[in-house]
Amino acid sequence: MAFSFTSPSLSLPVPSQLRRRRTGAPCTPFQSPNSLLPLSRSATTCISRFPMTRCLSQRHSTQQPPPNPPPAPWQQRPVEVYELERLFSNLNQATLKREPGSLTSAVFLVAGTTVGAGILAIPAVTQESGFVASAVACVVCWIFMVVTGLLIAEVNINTMCELGSGGVSLVSMAKRTLGTAGVQFSCWSYIFIHYALLVAYVARSADILTNYVGIPLWGSGAIFSLVLGGICYFGSQRFIGAVNGILLFGIIISFMALVVVASGDLHWDALLKANFEAVPTSIPIIALSFVYQNVVPVLCTNLEGNPSKVRTAVVLGTAIPLLLFLVWDAVILGTINLDPGGAGEKIVDPLQQLRSSNGVVGPIVEAFSLLAIATSYIGFVLGLSDFLADLLNLPAGEKQPVPYLLTLFPPVALALLNPDVFFKALDFAGTYGVLVLFGLLPAAMAWTDRYSSLSSETPKLPSLVPGGKLTLILVIGGAGWVIFSEILHNFGHP
Repeated sequence: MAFSFTSPSLSLPVPSQLRRRRTGAPCTPFQSPNSLLPLSRSATTCISRFPMTRCLSQRHSTQQPPPNPPPAPWQQRPVEVYELERLFSNLNQATLKREPGSLTSAVFLVAGTTVGAGILAIPAVTQESGFVASAVACVVCWIFMVVTGLLIAEVNINTMCELGSGGVSLVSMAKRTLGTAGVQFSCWSYIFIHYALLVAYVARSADILTNYVGIPLWGSGAIFSLVLGGICYFGSQRFIGAVNGILLFGIIISFMALVVVASGDLHWDALLKANFEAVPTSIPIIALSFVYQNVVPVLCTNLEGNPSKVRTAVVLGTAIPLLLFLVWDAVILGTINLDPGGAGEKIVDPLQQLRSSNGVVGPIVEAFSLLAIATSYIGFVLGLSDFLADLLNLPAGEKQPVPYLLTLFPPVALALLNPDVFFKALDFAGTYGVLVLFGLLPAAMAWTDRYSSLSSETPKLPSLVPGGKLTLILVIGGAGWVIFSEILHNFGHP
């Protein structure tokens, strides 16, 4: 059995992998193949493993079947609901063959995006709370970020289903659910996060290069930005991917070497420290370390809108960095000697102490830090330059110099004006960027998508996150509480 679907660009048979399940709940079954999503050059049909009634494209499907009179009570019987396997099919442009996304690749994409320069700041912001308390905070932040990522995926899949096209961006999701105000909110938050993190990356990389090469800070920052920025601008996608692969391999090797070398001086009793009162101040940077939500729209498109695969990729892809963060934090906090009474307003970097106290571990820490910064820097440069090109309405598919100049030079200037801005930039990005864009915004979009009167006209997939309104309230309340606490801490105490 096969349905033939027609599109302005191509026409081909798509095998129907439909299974029927009887249920007593009333529903509106598929009326015809025309009620499915229209074909595009990279997607064919609207398919999902979850029971669906209709997946309408508001732009293409306008005819409604005539209403049927309600049956008598003795005539009611279970209705057949189609269970479909995916939302659409990714097609190869040349062969027109389906190329489904790999779940393994999706897991590694999430894991690679999550592991970045934020890991360098975790020991510094958790040293006062201790390993036990910080481990609890990491697990809580991991759960929070998994939930917000799944909320973004849920809204993204519903938006693709409604618009009848794949590759839906965060801005498109905000526009559909929150209107023009949501678009402005998400745009400015996106720009703020990227500039704040690029400033932090340039400041720390310049410090590392200056210590080893001996050139001034302004020269180190400029060289780092120009080399990696040049790779992003002049390099092809394959070349950039190869550079990223080499950097990731170096991260793995240096991390393993660090664990092996530093674990010999590990003080196990130091890991038993727990000061939960100091945990709240570390939450913004810990949350920042788990940022991956910017690749969720890509994930949904690559996995053909399959909610089950998307959920698996998000959970497993973030669980790997969670384990990495816990091991990293344990090795650093268990190796250095902490002064319980030495806590002050300025954050003391345990990595600096480790470099000065251990001549073997120092170079390994520096190599790991520089590689982690480099991988994050490349990703954020590409993301911000593409975003600015779209904001400036520049031609798509062509690399323009203006977006790259706007991406590279302001962070260098700000980092050189304040070389010690690394921790402050990460803290501001985590509080006012990450917790807003990837905390408040996903919950607000999901609330509108699930419960608003306008969205109720379109059939929706089952929720990827259980708990209904209570879960959304907890997400909004948790993010709002951290933001409000940081505002009081930074701008004045009550």
